[in-house]
Amino acid sequence: MDEAFRILIVDDEPNIRSGLAKGLEKEVDHVDTASSVNEALDKFDAESFQIVIADVRLPGDRDGLELLSLIQQREPNTTMIMITAHGTVEMAVDAMRRGAFDFITKPVDLNLIRQQIAKAVEHHRLQTENRFLKDRLAEAGELPNIIGNCQALNDVLRQIRQVADTDATILIHGESGTGKELIARAIHDLSKRSTFPFIPVNLGALPVNLLESELFGHEKGAFTGASRQRPGCFEQSMRGTLFLDEITEIPMKCQVDLLRVLETGQFTRVGGETTLTSDARIVSATNRDIPQLIEEASFREDLYYRLNIIPIEVPSLRQRREDIALLVDHFLNFFCTRHHRPPKTVDNEALQVLMSATWPGNVRQLRNVIERLVVTVSSDRITAANLPAELSSVARNASASEVRSLAEVTEEAEKEAIRISLAANDFHREQTAKVLGVSVRTLHYKMSRYGLH
Repeated sequence: MDEAFRILIVDDEPNIRSGLAKGLEKEVDHVDTASSVNEALDKFDAESFQIVIADVRLPGDRDGLELLSLIQQREPNTTMIMITAHGTVEMAVDAMRRGAFDFITKPVDLNLIRQQIAKAVEHHRLQTENRFLKDRLAEAGELPNIIGNCQALNDVLRQIRQVADTDATILIHGESGTGKELIARAIHDLSKRSTFPFIPVNLGALPVNLLESELFGHEKGAFTGASRQRPGCFEQSMRGTLFLDEITEIPMKCQVDLLRVLETGQFTRVGGETTLTSDARIVSATNRDIPQLIEEASFREDLYYRLNIIPIEVPSLRQRREDIALLVDHFLNFFCTRHHRPPKTVDNEALQVLMSATWPGNVRQLRNVIERLVVTVSSDRITAANLPAELSSVARNASASEVRSLAEVTEEAEKEAIRISLAANDFHREQTAKVLGVSVRTLHYKMSRYGLH
């Protein structure tokens, strides 16, 4: 083995401890034992163990399930196998939800334990390799599926690498089609939660009457059609990442429930009474101006502050035109392979049109255009004549200077107005907001968005 594997066996019965230790000593490099939660934690803090086998029922105030949670907090990559003489389905589900690799009932079958240890060793190795590869990609400045090398995007990627390995709540802001979910996935992939689920949910696509059930789950019979118990997104994303897209579309009633989960980690299923706990990391996204929604009383201010611990602003495609050639090349290769087409290229004139377009739908729109061209153009060379009419009109009207959208011009003018007003008012924010005719909250938001600190 390339890595030394150590097992810690935690059981209050001396015969089981010694029997398992002797039976497993040839399977790994070292086996140690403990008889209680406190002793196990002392040994775990003193030296590293890749695998822990623990009885659910242990002496003292804390049991094996609590030990499971405590060890997972200390070292998420530790593989935990739970054993018990008093197992129930509910207990097994709870253990697996907390991150147990397996749940085995007594009397312990030593051959079964050996099989599970072999699987646990392989599982741990895969986790380590996965983590190593992701770290190497991050060090090299590369993130899967995120294409581009402009300064605006590099600033976002640098921020992702800074915050990914924390549990801080993140709010991603950007226009529709800029790739907010890709950013959320990159955060998850570079985090210590990467081996656990990434659960995306589009809140804007869910009917209001199903939203609570989707987020928190429901009990059997909770409403018409609830024929069985169903876990919600918070349960499904245990120890992983829950991505709440279009967070501003959530109704006020659900905003209250969401705030409670963010503050306490606790929730109940629809129609249920049992309080459940979630440790999922929350990453949310929106393309709307939340401070403006707060002023309109359609979004809770306290929820905004709880979601916006780490704000990330995703640049529009207009702000990263130098990346368009890279994106075009990437999408051409991808869709030629997917649709079994021979390799295609884009000539210089067509590329200039693509780089001059306003792209209100951002990267998503560009992706769709390239897929359409791959499927419909029979030649291996795509020309300006092959481009959709709305893009060709840009080429006809474009001068030597870059064509800029109204939104882009407005943003630049707004940024400059704020910068000048801040300087004129000695950076006094309340006075600046008054002069500009906006609230202090909106001014703070705009300053953060435009990097005016």
